[in-house]
Amino acid sequence: MTIGCPECGALADTSVLAGRTLARCRVCHYPLERASGRSVAAALACSLTTFVLLLPGNLSPLMTVHMLGAERSAELGSGIVVMWREHFELLAVILGLTGIVLPLARFSGLSLVLAAVLCGWRPRWLGRCYRWALWLDAWAMPDVYLIGCFVGYTRVTQELTGSIDAGGYCFIAAAFMSMLTRATLDRRTVWRAISPERRLRSGERVLSCTACDLVANVAQAGRPCPRCGLKLRKRKPDAVARAAALSVAAFVLAFPANLYPMTVSHQLGHDVSHRIIDGVSELFSAGLWPLGILIFCTSIAIPFMKLAGMAWFIASVLRRSGRHLRTKTFLYRLIDELGRWSNVDVFTIAAFVPLIRFDGLADARPADGATAFALVVVLTMAASRAFDPRLMWDAAQARRT
Repeated sequence: MTIGCPECGALADTSVLAGRTLARCRVCHYPLERASGRSVAAALACSLTTFVLLLPGNLSPLMTVHMLGAERSAELGSGIVVMWREHFELLAVILGLTGIVLPLARFSGLSLVLAAVLCGWRPRWLGRCYRWALWLDAWAMPDVYLIGCFVGYTRVTQELTGSIDAGGYCFIAAAFMSMLTRATLDRRTVWRAISPERRLRSGERVLSCTACDLVANVAQAGRPCPRCGLKLRKRKPDAVARAAALSVAAFVLAFPANLYPMTVSHQLGHDVSHRIIDGVSELFSAGLWPLGILIFCTSIAIPFMKLAGMAWFIASVLRRSGRHLRTKTFLYRLIDELGRWSNVDVFTIAAFVPLIRFDGLADARPADGATAFALVVVLTMAASRAFDPRLMWDAAQARRT
């Protein structure tokens, strides 16, 4: 039985990989198999628990703050509603999808797939549903939203008294369970349960599915993958052009995202604007240096690291460079994994803005920099997903031949 490495395209014999707690690709060292501490039953328990906890986490108040006898409570969607009413519709849609809608869709779909696998039920749509559940992993962000809520709550309670409500505890548990779901999910075992890999014939020319790594004859190019339903292609279409266009758009928006204010606060009759760097400075001044470092890394360092990395990958393909291929492949994997965490700062705004709504005393609202920054995060994530790291290995091989 054979699979294709999703990062370099090398073929791997699954019979050699079987039984290892961690098996890496012989060419690029991508972790093809992770068996230690993973099981379908554990992943189902974690996924289903996450979905159940997300319901009260979305509907019940998360936290409450008090000021001069008045109090304000916030649900998970309160900040998103405020953004919509303040005419930041695009920002509200991005945060509503990544923070509320897509997590519910991911964990409901994943729970259904894992339950079907355990029960031996194999409907025709199972592979497609599992492919979408895996694709949503990067875009469903309850764990990122939790960090944003924590930073927002910490900032607010520096001057006001506050408390975490029942919905907040449910959401904290749901976010942790979502991370446990990722840690316990044995992706390869689930794919094999849906449909096992095939054995290659001697001299057969093959390609591997870009979603489930199933190997198929090159004559099937353009047809749906028999396991996950994605159209079979040797490589992602127009990967370099699409990744370059998305990266350039993100680079252009990175300047207003960092130069324009993210929020505007009304205090004692005066408007005070806050840029990303201002928020970092305030956290350091308040003695919250761990949170300051976190926001600096997620909101400033990681976005620019992603842009620099994508530029390096694209240049590598265009120049047919064969240098540091393993390093570039590892960096691509890191960028693809860390991209979602840049949304912490935007989720922080969604968390604390609805809490600072004391008419005549204090008020806070999002500003133009928040929309630009959210778009930078989305575009850089889309760029890394559009790029195909196997092209770097193809280009190096073409240069050698």
